Amino acid sequence: MKFKDYYETLGVSRDVSQDEIKQSYRKLARKYHPDVSKAPDADERFKELGEAYAVLKDPDKRAAYDQIGNQWKNGQDFQPPPDWGAGFESSGREFGTDNSDFFEALFGRQTRNGQQRHMHAKGQDHHVKILIDLADTYAGAKRSFTLRMPEFDAQGHATVRERQLDVNIPKGIRAGQHLRLAGQGSPGLGEGQAGDLYLEIAFNSDPRFRIDGRDIYTDLPLTPWEAALGASVTAPTPEGPVQLTIPPNSVAGRKLRLKGRGIPGPAPGDLYVILTIALPPAENEKAREAYCAMAKAFDFNPRAHLKG
Repeated sequence: MKFKDYYETLGVSRDVSQDEIKQSYRKLARKYHPDVSKAPDADERFKELGEAYAVLKDPDKRAAYDQIGNQWKNGQDFQPPPDWGAGFESSGREFGTDNSDFFEALFGRQTRNGQQRHMHAKGQDHHVKILIDLADTYAGAKRSFTLRMPEFDAQGHATVRERQLDVNIPKGIRAGQHLRLAGQGSPGLGEGQAGDLYLEIAFNSDPRFRIDGRDIYTDLPLTPWEAALGASVTAPTPEGPVQLTIPPNSVAGRKLRLKGRGIPGPAPGDLYVILTIALPPAENEKAREAYCAMAKAFDFNPRAHLKG
């Protein structure tokens, strides 16, 4: 997918006020409206303008978009970073439905919120993604997070307000699940209740582990002699290292299952250890002689099955 520079689409700089964004959008929308413009790409340009304005007119989306906007140029190949949007609160989910893949990669596929406002109404719910360590879900944890909420200053420019939040992480929570904090959203109107804050759980990246539902996968390198002869080696788990018995004549790709050692729950997941073979380098004469001795000792051709 290609990165979209919404500021370039609207013909404005990144430090403009909300009023300037609105003025530029209205000017260009009149120019490229399909009922008025004779340009062959008027319909596409009009959609692009609407999408850019939907992001930049909203302080939540604009502040989140600005996190990455300076790092990319219009038309570059783009993938959102793994921790995209973490820590940014958004108050409401009012988007259009005819948006680009780029828009949906950042903000998801959402529909319009047609709720009517009354004098006494519940405040808006807030949504934020938080990152926790994989180990936090094994025993539960209490973590502090700094949440950032975009606001407008007196000149109409977007600013960011921070607040600290202490959160109890329940044991067994999975990525994608939400925690609801009642009354932590926007204040209500009149006598209406405050909105709620929904925390979407995501895990910090850990190169040692891969997650699939409640199952955890990890690669474990072995020396050739450990794989051939069997061994007792130390293997990592999210709860700490364990001693693992390697059966003799193990091959690369063999999967060892540690039942119930995945993410906890009523039906806990499993931990799968995938064996890999690490070859020591032949970087000196002694090592080269050892490899020559192995070549003479074994009548072994790993490509025999490819013949014919």
